[in-house]
This record gives sequence, structure tokens and C-alpha cells, in this order.
Amino acid sequence: MRFFRNITIGQYIYQDSLIHKLDPRIKIIVATLTIVTIFLIKSWMGFFIIGIYLFTNIFLAKTHPKFILRGIRPLLILIVFTLLIHFFITPGEIIYRIWILAITREGIQRGLFIAIRLFLLILSTSWLTLTTSPIALTDGIEKILTFLKVFRVPAHEIAMMMTIALRFIPTLMEETEKIIKAQIARGADFESGNLVKRIQNFLPIIIPLFINSFQRADDLAIAMEARCYRGGEGRTHYRTLLMTHIDHIYLFITLLILLISYFTII
Repeated sequence: MRFFRNITIGQYIYQDSLIHKLDPRIKIIVATLTIVTIFLIKSWMGFFIIGIYLFTNIFLAKTHPKFILRGIRPLLILIVFTLLIHFFITPGEIIYRIWILAITREGIQRGLFIAIRLFLLILSTSWLTLTTSPIALTDGIEKILTFLKVFRVPAHEIAMMMTIALRFIPTLMEETEKIIKAQIARGADFESGNLVKRIQNFLPIIIPLFINSFQRADDLAIAMEARCYRGGEGRTHYRTLLMTHIDHIYLFITLLILLISYFTII
């Protein structure tokens, strides 16, 4: 099954590009502001501007758009489901009726609007992880959350957990694919039967996946302890994060684009 190989969230691909060289704090802030703006946008033109901005970042990162678009393919079921729900439950002018279900003009518009929003959210998240290494991501999150230390919040530990969670998404997907292939080789059938039967067929996948996940987490904890990891207190960094004028220019341009997309009413 190639379904799980297509997920790009959590993967990192090194390239010698402008986007890769940006300070991770800037990229995290930009991604967060972009996600917030996507939720606040109420116009089609705003989505168009955000989309052009994200694809420009992908081009500057020297990452092939096909790779990122391929990562959205596994989530097409969610997008299509969202479309269908809005098609049939949104009241308005009926343009087509199927038995007791009616497709409305407002439903089509609302469904497409939400689907594009989901598409842009996935795109902005994939762009961040594809261009930022797990180590840089951890350092960036830790630096951003440094002010929370005043309230005795463990910023380093939170950053570490978030980064490990992102890092293990592709690993868990690969593990799931291996388990599915092993079950198919033993005669398991995941395609036939009704919905309840298919859910029952996935139990032999979920149980070993949980067991392998806990085992992998235990191995990771042992490896960290063997390397004398005791949390972030008193730790130094091999590389010190330093913002340059390019980072400030990039942040300023991004803020300008986000403001334009938010206040666009077309």
C-alpha cells in the first residue's frame, strides 16, 4: 500500500535553498501566522493570495510541488467528505435533488471554501517540516517558549516532545504499511465487507502498531538516558540561533502578504 508513503508531514528534505537557511524561529512564526490567517480569511481572493505565497515558498525551497501535492493525497478522503457534508446539509437554493437529499448552491460554495482551507492548512504544515530539520525545529520552539520559564513551564521538554511527535509520524506510517502487508500475506482482507466488518479487520493492525509504538518509545528513552540526557536545564547548544537581515525582510514580506490576504473582500 502506497497510501502511507505519501504523507509528507514530519519529513525533512535537505536542500541548499534560501528557505532552508532561514532561522527556524522565523519559519515557525510564519507558519503559525499563516495558519491563523487561513482560519480568519473570508474571501476567495485571500485564499488565492495565500496559495500563491505558499507555492512561492515551495519554489524557493527547491522542493518539487508534486512531492508536496502527493502528501495531500492520503487526506483527500477527509476533503471529499467535508465537501459532501456541506453539499447536502447547507440550506439554500436547491440546484439538484437525490431522493431526500438536496444539493444547494450555498452548500457547494461553502464546501469548496472549507476544502480549500484544509488544502492550504496541510500545505503550510508540510512546508514547515520539509524545510526545517528536527533539531532546528526543537531549538526554534524552545527559543520561542523561553519566556514561559518564568512561570516554571519546561520549554525545552515541550519543544522536544513536539519535535519527536512530528518526527515519528512518517515512521509510524511506514510501520503501519509493514503491518498491513504482513496481515495481507496471512490472508487478511481489508477491502470486502460492510463498514463494521472493515473496522473489525483493522484490529490486527492497531494492536501491533500500539505495541511497536510503546517499544519504540521505550528504546528512545533508553537511548536518551544512555547519552546522559537529563532535560534542558543547564544544556548548551552546538549551534546558536542568530537572525539576519534576510530573516527580518522575509518576516516583513510575509506579514504584508498575510495582511493583504486578510483584508481582501473579493
